Amino acid sequence: MRAVQVSRWGGPEVLEVVDLPVPEPGPGELRVAVTVADVIFLDTLLRGGAGAEWGIALPYVPGGALAGTVRTVGAGVDASWVGRRVMARTGTEGAAAEYAVAAADQAVLLDDDVTDDDAAALSRDGVTALGLLDVTRVGPGDRVLVNAAAGGAGALVVQAALARGATVVGAARGERKLALVRELGAEAVDYTLPGWTDKAVAALGGERPTVLLEGAGGTPGQEAFTVLADGGRLVAYGAAGGFLEPDPEEVRRRGLDAGGISRIQLGKDEVRARTVEALALLREGAWAPVIRQRYPLEDLPAAHRGLEERTAIAKTLISLVE
Repeated sequence: MRAVQVSRWGGPEVLEVVDLPVPEPGPGELRVAVTVADVIFLDTLLRGGAGAEWGIALPYVPGGALAGTVRTVGAGVDASWVGRRVMARTGTEGAAAEYAVAAADQAVLLDDDVTDDDAAALSRDGVTALGLLDVTRVGPGDRVLVNAAAGGAGALVVQAALARGATVVGAARGERKLALVRELGAEAVDYTLPGWTDKAVAALGGERPTVLLEGAGGTPGQEAFTVLADGGRLVAYGAAGGFLEPDPEEVRRRGLDAGGISRIQLGKDEVRARTVEALALLREGAWAPVIRQRYPLEDLPAAHRGLEERTAIAKTLISLVE
């Protein structure tokens, strides 16, 4: 089968298409013919060397989530899965290939009203977005500042926060990304411009945000943190510019709820439950993935490059069918 493989840590150039044996599903697993593979910024970090810290052994096939059709099941898995369309998570590796294996308890059956593209796009970003909103308890009356609002997860967060009755301002860089934020129904500010936090507060009616969903990191993340209302809630989930690391003493002094700083850790049952919820929100029209980049398997390096250089808008997917 065709697959992308990483044989050494490095830049996008280390992503090479190779011919590998079709993987066999183990006990409790499915073998899926992949139609669409998800791509997120984390994949670029792992490829660049963080994969060693995560316990990934070289060589490996990148990609942590997919949509496709089950072809074979392993021991202990009901044969009725065969021939059914699914969305599934594969952990941190394995999805960028014509066939992949996934645990059956991390797969969700897809109905005909859900496309493979939408399913793959929600597989990780949808779960992340719901986790962010739940951790920070976003609801009616909240004033929410979303940093990196034009990313794959950010675009979903904006839609879901609006659906929950919050007032939302989305921060992004460049007019193309700002236009997307406005299309989603939120006010938009450019976090690369001087005084952008003042504009964000003004767009929230002159009130500081009660919730900060921080996906940009670096200087924009620290600047956003400074305008969060005392007693506000925040979660940092993006690392493009480095994770936000506010001073613990300042967090205490301002009475902030910063329990969400760091990666959101979810058990298998929670991931599956939020996956089902993500699909339900799609069917209800509360949100929809914004897919702006689709690449063939051979162009996975270009997909990674777009995420690293921040030229990609919203969601990037890899398509394995013509």
